[in-house]
Amino acid sequence: MEVPAAGRIALVASFACAARRYWLGVFPSVSRERRRRRARALEIPDPLLRRTALDAQRKWGNVEGATAFAAFVPHRHRATAARAMMCYQAAYNYLDMLGEQPSADPVANGKRLHSALLVALDPDAVHLDYYEHHLQREDGGYLGETVDACRTALATLPSYAAVAPAARRAAERIVAFQSCNTGERQGDLAALERWAREATPPGSDLYWWETAAAGGSSLCVYALIALAAEPNLDRLARGTAVRDAAADGGGAPLAEAIEDAYFPWIGALHSLLDNLVDAAEDHATGQHSLVGCYASPEDAAARMGWLAERALRAAAALPDSRGHTLVLAAMASFYLSTPEASAPGAPPVARAVLKALDGPASLAMFVFRARLRARALLPARALLPGPLAGHPRGAELVVPASPAQPTSGGSRQEAGGEHCMK
Repeated sequence: MEVPAAGRIALVASFACAARRYWLGVFPSVSRERRRRRARALEIPDPLLRRTALDAQRKWGNVEGATAFAAFVPHRHRATAARAMMCYQAAYNYLDMLGEQPSADPVANGKRLHSALLVALDPDAVHLDYYEHHLQREDGGYLGETVDACRTALATLPSYAAVAPAARRAAERIVAFQSCNTGERQGDLAALERWAREATPPGSDLYWWETAAAGGSSLCVYALIALAAEPNLDRLARGTAVRDAAADGGGAPLAEAIEDAYFPWIGALHSLLDNLVDAAEDHATGQHSLVGCYASPEDAAARMGWLAERALRAAAALPDSRGHTLVLAAMASFYLSTPEASAPGAPPVARAVLKALDGPASLAMFVFRARLRARALLPARALLPGPLAGHPRGAELVVPASPAQPTSGGSRQEAGGEHCMK
């Protein structure tokens, strides 16, 4: 999608402003929350759950990525929105790892565990027995406290009531995805396919695994939390196609517009790119293949290039389109700047997606590649324990996450394996 010169200049300016807001107004609170989460995890009585919580915190890069959306909300509510985003993604990381552990009923276990993500979005909901089907359960209140921290923050955001229904629908899709996608040995790919076919928007021409990928992405939740921080949603609708509806709808049409952009378009691209770069590790850990459902790397490239075009078009049509466009471009650029994006089968996809996102992605690719080169020049003693920002497995964190890095959202699947039919 060609971006005029004036548009490129505007995007550069928006990128610089977002980076300043993130590093000065968001990242300090993210760092404090990370220390609190680790201290609390160390208090978990059950040794396996304690280890799981600590391992999940090594995915902190995608927690930082979730808070990228907070850089685009009013200053007064920025810290609160960031806390809600942090706690939600921290819970998702933990639940994702729990769902991959052995269980007598993996589907029921995954569904009940991830129901915590629904409770986290409902300030009035009652806690469930999240560990009902899990072998271990003594977490000392760790999961419940994380969920409560999220919904306490949400309850203070000025427009959360207007976006809550759309946020809960996004969480329901995550629960459906995660309850089936728990690994080759204990997941239910047939059930995932049935759910995805039913959830595919009519006329979208999506393959079922593209819809499934969109369902596992948490980006929609964070975009909606950012919207909830806006005290006057009608103002955001001025000059957009949802203006008239929003005037009398209390902001709900704006939330639905964001939901329609992130599910399926932006969310599908997000999860499939995550899948693409984690192919080798996912193969080793026995995760289902979604990118592997494509008939060939060339087929994957054509489809994911098309998804990128649709995602960019959807972002451009939203209120505050520059913010959504920047997050989309940075998300894609993060994945495609990694060494894994050069693995066999991945380069055709990378070229197709970057071509589709040419204008918005060019600056983000420059930034991420510069960060990778900077890492390579740092001495070993400068490395800090932890994952490469936004990439929870492997690599080490040497600098804080980009203000627009992506979130992980969902189990990762290997690229390769049996082909699937539309």
